[in-house]
Amino acid sequence: MQRRVLLALGSLAVFGMALPVAAKVTVDQPAPNFTLTDSTGKTRSLAEFKGKTVVLEWNNPECPFVKKHYDSGNIPKQQADATATGVVWLTINSGRTATDKLASENKTQGGKASAYLLDKDGAVGKMYDAKTTPHIYVIDGQGVLRYMGGIDSIQSSDKSDIAKATQFVPQTLAALASGKPVATKTSQPYGCTVKY
Repeated sequence: MQRRVLLALGSLAVFGMALPVAAKVTVDQPAPNFTLTDSTGKTRSLAEFKGKTVVLEWNNPECPFVKKHYDSGNIPKQQADATATGVVWLTINSGRTATDKLASENKTQGGKASAYLLDKDGAVGKMYDAKTTPHIYVIDGQGVLRYMGGIDSIQSSDKSDIAKATQFVPQTLAALASGKPVATKTSQPYGCTVKY
């Protein structure tokens, strides 16, 4: 019996038929729930913020691209501006860089997120297909993913490019707050590879 199943599976592969795989996140579709522990040891879930707009930011404080946006004050300002209006900003560190030490380093860099979440086994990062640090996702109050991609429109580690770039998070949050369509729903993320 097992041999027949294996042969059947092999036939599917030969004829190009794919077996079901985990669904990837898609803009304008519900964002999958997750539960992680934050840097203070508290359990947090996406579901607890139902009714609020949520920004997910993949982070590794040691990444030069992350340093660009923190050392310049770009991301901390966006975090402060967003949370002042009731937006929840969750910074997530996935894989082998998800340590309390790096969570503390993020605070030293000026991080002002609502919480810093540790995804040590990388399960949430893989669920969201997070590829880089930073990699950004914006979820509306109904739990629908409205933006995913880069923090801005210029893919570089040069701080001087920030002023010239389109900042996608403020743009997306402004559209959601005013009930207007999001102008840019996806963009190419850039930065350091997430270290799963």
